[in-house]
Amino acid sequence: MEDRCLSIDEISAYLGVKRDTIYSWINKKRMPAHKIIRL
Repeated sequence: MEDRCLSIDEISAYLGVKRDTIYSWINKKRMPAHKIIRL
């Protein structure tokens, strides 16, 4: 299985929740997240 990063939009669509919910879970440490900077 290949590990890959998912965008907030992809996670939101997969789980069927709003983007705000995903951000809330991340802020409350209920969902792991990493910030990726593109150059």
